[in-house]
Amino acid sequence: MTDVVIGSDGLARPRWAAVDALLQEYYDSEWGMPVRDERGLFERLSLEAFQSGLSWATILRKRPAFRAAFADFEPDAVAAFGASEVDRLLADPGIVRNRAKILATIGNARATVALRADGGLAPLIWSFQPEATPRPRTLAEIPTSSAESRSLSTALRARGFRFVGPTTMFALMEAVGMVDTHLISSHRRGASGVWT
Repeated sequence: MTDVVIGSDGLARPRWAAVDALLQEYYDSEWGMPVRDERGLFERLSLEAFQSGLSWATILRKRPAFRAAFADFEPDAVAAFGASEVDRLLADPGIVRNRAKILATIGNARATVALRADGGLAPLIWSFQPEATPRPRTLAEIPTSSAESRSLSTALRARGFRFVGPTTMFALMEAVGMVDTHLISSHRRGASGVWT
């Protein structure tokens, strides 16, 4: 079984992005493109945390409900959530109703707001961009963590963030263009403009 599928449009994609229209659209237009704003990074950090133990397709299908439930991931709004909001979220069938992840998201919003006094979330995350990016030919060659994702995890934990383990942070780095793990044969390789 090959890791790359040539679509009806003639474009090469990894198998995971070729079997579902929603995943294909995400892969073709969003995954791996640079995200450098606080709200955008907080949303992706939050969704990566909720994805832990689940498929990304599940989270992507629920993203509109997550955005509605979490005030479009505006850190100030989420940081102000209290017990009544937690109860509301736990009763919301449109999202992943995991108390620990919900509480972590609220806590991470508060940590994001606090980070503004020290430069902010975006500069902190992007400060861990590696000097080189992987150049995978097969899915098996794509790492699941790196020295930089481990360091980013440690730095975020030190500032009060939760559900930010090294594997989750590597997935975040892939999603926001800090590393380019598009397969060499993919039509999206190099699309971010971050890596030539």
